[in-house]
Amino acid sequence: MSTDSHTRSADALRTQDDVSPPGRRGGPVGAIASWADERTGTAKGFRYLMRKVFPDHWSFMLGEIAMYSLVILLLTGTFLTFWYVPSAGETVYNGSYEPLKGISMSQAYASTVDISYEVRGGLIVRQIHHWAALFFLAAILVHMCRVFFTGAFRKPREINWIIGLTLLMLSMIEGFAGYSLPDDLLSGTGLRAAQGFMLSIPVLGSYISYAVFGGGFPGEALIPRLFTVHVLLLPAIIVALFTAHIILVIVHKHTQYPGPGRSEKNVVGFPMMPVYIAKAGGFFFVVFGITALVAGLVTINPIWAYGPYEPTQVTAGSQPDWYMGFADGALRLLPGFLEFDLLGRTWSFNIFLGAIALIPVLFTIAGAYPFLEAWITGDKREHHILDRPRNAPTRTALGMAALSFYVVLFFASANDIMAIKLHLSINDVANLMRLSCLVLPPLVFWVTKRLCLSLQRRDRELVLHGRETGRIVRTADGRFFEAHEPLDEYTRWRLVAFESNRPLELSAGSDGNGVRRAGSAKQRLRAALSGFWFTDRVDAVTPAELAAAHHHGEYEALEAAAVEDSHPQEFGGQLHGGAEEVGTSHAYGDHEPR
Repeated sequence: MSTDSHTRSADALRTQDDVSPPGRRGGPVGAIASWADERTGTAKGFRYLMRKVFPDHWSFMLGEIAMYSLVILLLTGTFLTFWYVPSAGETVYNGSYEPLKGISMSQAYASTVDISYEVRGGLIVRQIHHWAALFFLAAILVHMCRVFFTGAFRKPREINWIIGLTLLMLSMIEGFAGYSLPDDLLSGTGLRAAQGFMLSIPVLGSYISYAVFGGGFPGEALIPRLFTVHVLLLPAIIVALFTAHIILVIVHKHTQYPGPGRSEKNVVGFPMMPVYIAKAGGFFFVVFGITALVAGLVTINPIWAYGPYEPTQVTAGSQPDWYMGFADGALRLLPGFLEFDLLGRTWSFNIFLGAIALIPVLFTIAGAYPFLEAWITGDKREHHILDRPRNAPTRTALGMAALSFYVVLFFASANDIMAIKLHLSINDVANLMRLSCLVLPPLVFWVTKRLCLSLQRRDRELVLHGRETGRIVRTADGRFFEAHEPLDEYTRWRLVAFESNRPLELSAGSDGNGVRRAGSAKQRLRAALSGFWFTDRVDAVTPAELAAAHHHGEYEALEAAAVEDSHPQEFGGQLHGGAEEVGTSHAYGDHEPR
């Protein structure tokens, strides 16, 4: 301290201090955030959300595509409601589209044509809306397949699995409702088919049809009701379910694929802020851009070409959108003898089973699967690490069998077009599809399971013996062998990080006194299913097996030297392949390989 500072007063030492009032950090945005937090207490939750970690894997983008497509649907749908008129009242078209001038049509159809030709940007928005709906359903379906094949539905995510299935089913209904609103000839044909499906419901069919249509078909009540369902009821339910789905993802934390440093208690990835939110924002515009590009280049649902709906007419080759194709295919394949007369009534099970019962039955089976698998395995633990599909061969095979059944029904929806284009009998095509429904799923199950087991055996050999290098080594006594390079620990981790379930052992059905144990029938069923699931399996490599494999033979030192030599440090080193002659005093002797 200088002498001058001893002679100055305390007040003089503080003459340079900044005495202005402290400002708020973050400027106006920070001030608004502080004001909101003081009244709502949202800062803690927002901070948790911004620090939320998301794994970095391409398959997780499938759910994001569905979410972004939903946002596009909400935006474009809101735009369309400004001009759409949900009325079946009669009007005469006098718009700019000449082929329809002077034709009597419903106000709904006329307003949709006006959106396409009179409203600036109306046609591109209509097409973006339709394509986004198709992408939305496709993304949900593929996302659900990813969840199923990786086992992401296991505890604690069973509720989210059911929410996803409900979203898929409601989205199909929502798509059909929106598809029917233009009241063109194609959508009217679909509504007429839907009314026939309702009538096939035993006993209650006619009552349900009259309640939905407000009387006989077509009536004037359905279009306003469909509009309310399409723009208000179902979107509210779908958004609520989507919100619940995202909240559960945050609560449960994200799943991740096996790898070094990843466990059931952590998530390896990037935080929401700033990395993930930047990637997600950019990906949203990519999805929006691709959807707009497809909508601008590919025409879909040209209602002006179909004309207004007329009950006495039907479009040639009319078919629903792809997501309802499997139900249409089931209708075409069900045999006619399922319709019969009994007790003075006609029972049309050939229609009811395919059009009404099929979808609820399939979705119920899919929703019950997580609980069935948990009951068979007896596994009550939480799972945050995903399975590789090959490591769950029975589950993967069941999923592929179900997909093959779906694909057969999907192609069956075009059996008439196949028959025309291939110059075949439509009856022969239908019979071939019926046979495929019975034969193809078991065949796909067997082939898929064999492939999974084969891939597991290959992984096991790769872990135990390493990767083939292509270098043939010759020993001093004239023998040859191929050098194998051990896997690095990161690659090995992914191949051994799974559990091999074993079939349950069936306990005695009765006690020592010959009294039958309670629940023995249920245990026998569980043991039988466990044997079906896990009898054919390939166990993961244990540390003991790996250690034994690394000390397996007399050529270990020669192999290690050959592997090391196959990775030269500079240009001009040893080339891959060929035979290397090895002497006796060293791994490569006292001479260079020749």
